[in-house]
Parts: sequence; C-alpha cells; structure tokens
Amino acid sequence: MGIFLETERLVLREFTADDVDNLVELDADPEVIKWTPDERTTREQVEQHVLPHFRRFYEETPGFGFWAVEEKATGEFIGWFHLRPGEGHGPDEPELGYRLRGSAWGKGYATEGSRALIDKAFSEHPIRRVLAETSAIHIASRRVMEKAGLRLVREFDAGYPPMSPEDVLGDVEYAIDRAEWELQHQSRTDVS
Repeated sequence: MGIFLETERLVLREFTADDVDNLVELDADPEVIKWTPDERTTREQVEQHVLPHFRRFYEETPGFGFWAVEEKATGEFIGWFHLRPGEGHGPDEPELGYRLRGSAWGKGYATEGSRALIDKAFSEHPIRRVLAETSAIHIASRRVMEKAGLRLVREFDAGYPPMSPEDVLGDVEYAIDRAEWELQHQSRTDVS
C-alpha cells in the first residue's frame, strides 16, 4: 500500500483490494451518492470494475489517478480524491475530484486534500491547468473548489440527470492555471 501524499491531517494512499468494503459503504450513503451521477455500487461492481479502474491509473498515468484518503490521527477511511486526465480535456488539464463520507464533511478535509493535490500536480508535472466540475446547485462542493484556489470559468450542461427537482441550473467548471497557482502558492509560502 503506497502512500502517495500526506497533509497535516490526511494520508492519500493507493487503493488496494482491501478497500472493497470501504467503497461499498461510501457509495451506500444516500447523502454522498445524491451528489453524483452514479448509482449505489454493489460489492461485485467495486471488485470487478471500480477498483480495477482506480488502480489502472497508477501504471498508465503515474502521478495521476484515484487515492483512498484516511484521517491521519485515526487511520479511518473517509473517502477518495482523484486527479486524472479529464474527459474531453488534454493531458495537461487534469480533473480534480473527491468523494468523502458525510462524517468528514465540514472539517476542511476536501479543501486540504484538494490544495495538496493541486500543489503536487503543478510542482511535479508540466500541466497547464487543473479543473473541477460539479452540479451548479452543489454549493458545498463549489465552496471547496473556491477555497482550494480554483475560479468559476463556465456554466454548462454535462448531460447528467438532475440531482434533485431544484437542479435546473446545470453544471459548473472551476479551474486554476499555472500562473494563478504560482501567485497563490507564493503568497501561501510567504505567509508560512
């Protein structure tokens, strides 16, 4: 089990076959899954499709992919992050994403992990920008993106079914380019 990245409170590590139950439980939470276009995944789907898909990135695109995230203090699995080649985007525009247990919401973990992945991506790879997408009505996720340094760049329709009856606004894309990251990173470093 390789550790990919550590932050003050989190450990992002490679997924293993031992994570099947963690992923099944994560996607069984109706509050978590309501914000995704996915349906609840079965154990068989996780074993045969989800985990192999997640793990394939480690060999095919080193430095990008999906990582299990644990609280450093407890070792408890709280979800996952991804930074991977985005659908319809070039290899120099990876897409940031996250899915955390409801018990981890509101603690700043999504922002902490997102910032660390963005910093790692720009520091170690020749990328032009990092982007993230969500439903326009998912205010909490939009706030995470903003706190992680991304800015709103467009509103669009990803073609997903509505998340709820109120979901009439479509989707949004946030992004940060290399120049913006360098300015933000320098100002964070100067404060430290």
